[in-house]
Amino acid sequence: MIKITLPDGAVKEYEQGSSALDVAKSISEGLARKVLAASINGEVWDATRPINSDASLKLLTWDDADAKATFWHSSAHVMAEAVERMFPGVKFWVGPAIDNGLQKGFYYDMDLGDKKLSEEDLVTLEKKMKELASQNNSYLRKEISKEDAIKYFTDKGDEYKLDLLSNLTDGGITFYTQGGFTDLCRGPHIPSTGPIKAIKLMSIAGAYWKGDEKNKQLTRVYGVTFPNQKELDEYVALLEEAKKRDHRKLGKELGIFTMDDDVGPGLPLWLPNGTVIIEELEKLAKETETAAGYKRVVTPHIAKESMYLTSGHLPYYADSMFPPMEMDGEKYYLKAMNCPHHHKIFDADQKSYKDLPYRIAEYGTCYRYEQSGELFGLMRVRCLHMNDAHIYCNREQFAQEFKAVNEMYIKYFKIFGVDKYVMRLSLHDPAKLGQKYVNEPELWKETEDMVRKVLIDTNTPFIEVQDEAAFYGPKIDVQIWSAIGKEFTLATNQVDFNSGLKFKLSFTNQNNQPEVPLIIHRAPLGTHERFIGFLLEHYAGKFPTWLAPLQVKILPISDKFMDYANTILQKLKNADIRVEIDDRNEKIGKKIRDTELARVPYMLVIGEKEMNEGKASVRRQGKGDAGAKDIEEFLQDIKAEIKERRAE
Repeated sequence: MIKITLPDGAVKEYEQGSSALDVAKSISEGLARKVLAASINGEVWDATRPINSDASLKLLTWDDADAKATFWHSSAHVMAEAVERMFPGVKFWVGPAIDNGLQKGFYYDMDLGDKKLSEEDLVTLEKKMKELASQNNSYLRKEISKEDAIKYFTDKGDEYKLDLLSNLTDGGITFYTQGGFTDLCRGPHIPSTGPIKAIKLMSIAGAYWKGDEKNKQLTRVYGVTFPNQKELDEYVALLEEAKKRDHRKLGKELGIFTMDDDVGPGLPLWLPNGTVIIEELEKLAKETETAAGYKRVVTPHIAKESMYLTSGHLPYYADSMFPPMEMDGEKYYLKAMNCPHHHKIFDADQKSYKDLPYRIAEYGTCYRYEQSGELFGLMRVRCLHMNDAHIYCNREQFAQEFKAVNEMYIKYFKIFGVDKYVMRLSLHDPAKLGQKYVNEPELWKETEDMVRKVLIDTNTPFIEVQDEAAFYGPKIDVQIWSAIGKEFTLATNQVDFNSGLKFKLSFTNQNNQPEVPLIIHRAPLGTHERFIGFLLEHYAGKFPTWLAPLQVKILPISDKFMDYANTILQKLKNADIRVEIDDRNEKIGKKIRDTELARVPYMLVIGEKEMNEGKASVRRQGKGDAGAKDIEEFLQDIKAEIKERRAE
């Protein structure tokens, strides 16, 4: 007998060789039908795999991320079986599950030889997949020796699987078979193909073998599956909404930014409308930071090589920096980060404990060399404007300062209507000390413990991720979700125990002794580029009034009311409202439609009645007619809305 410990702490005995599915059936048949995989001692297994020793067990259903990944990987095998039926002789590389924001499901890379897969073929493949899935074939796991596995794929002439086998050792090699398809695979898989009810193949793409452009280009097919058609339909509808909200599309439509080949890839040009948004965000940041005791600074866009050697960015960060410029026998680099400059500002004069915490902030322009293939609209760029600041404090002040930064994040989340977020505590990997991370094991432990304690003490939701820290200390990466559930990495809150030592920074403590400060790097609004890209998609281009490039459009019914329109225009401008008149010779219906498409928050429609009464007919973007209002009343209302930065 073996002992199985369940998540609630209950311990039950089962025959040796029982599976997680057997355990589920002993609880209820209904539960067993929902089980897709199992976590055995923290490792995801097939629900049908025999358990031969005492273990902790968690049954995984569709609601669990690991179960979804297993479901989608199993679906990739069904797709591969369908492809093999249509294209005998096809060779497969890898077919993982994917769950990256809105992109979910799986893909499989394949070598079709001289054949090509068309969009029309996807429809046929879908039908074949549905047919194969409905057969409810079991996924059968088989342990196999390396010698036998090599023989199997040598006989098939499959160089791709032979390459995978070259990195595997005996004792850890498994084949999986379902229906007429067998593949080299570590698993796990769902019990059978039956639960795969709803299937959609999304797209075809090219993918170089092993991601190396020197290798052969394979065909990659993306797909997604669900246990029922309703969830698939909802997912497809969500993707359609995401396409409408694509920040690249909206950025062009709304005149926010543009890219130009003569300027260079990844170097956005901010158009007047985008510049308004930038200025409003900077205004918000400056108000917030001034109230929190920050002082503003400005630093140059370049610096000598020696400073980046001191900071450690050379060589740790060299691949992300532009090549140096040579002047007067010195090498200069474009600024990839603001922190070394800020350290020099801290060091400009002697500080004492009375000067701490010392907080300095800058919307600094940085330049980072992103690979061409990684550039993506505003989300991955080479020129970025960062809501940066650095806090220099002692250890006793650290917890309060770090907490205050996190509270600033949460304040911003409320302003922008971000309801879902999580702080990701990025830790170092001890095995990479001296390579990827500075070699200070005791300081790593101390600072990671300090950050973790602040998060726990303040009940801040967080997860821990290994091997993603900054090279000089642990950090918090802030993950947020847009209104349609798309995930973004917004900003960072970093602890730095290394730069103070590197730059020989110090303050005089209460014992009149020099002490090295701890440094907090923080950027709650991230960069203009990434944050405005997020906001475009989050709001679908319908910015709240305080942030909208154009806040009011005056729509006269005819030229007879232009004088009155100009009177209103001047009143609003005098109150710093961003306003224009639509003076085109068009019918009022078209003016309203065009203004709706331009996503202007307010329209003031004026005709003879409105002019005679000193009013305007107010229309709210997306909500229609709000009735006639006295101009002064409207002015006071909109000023209050803007001042309070209301969501709508």
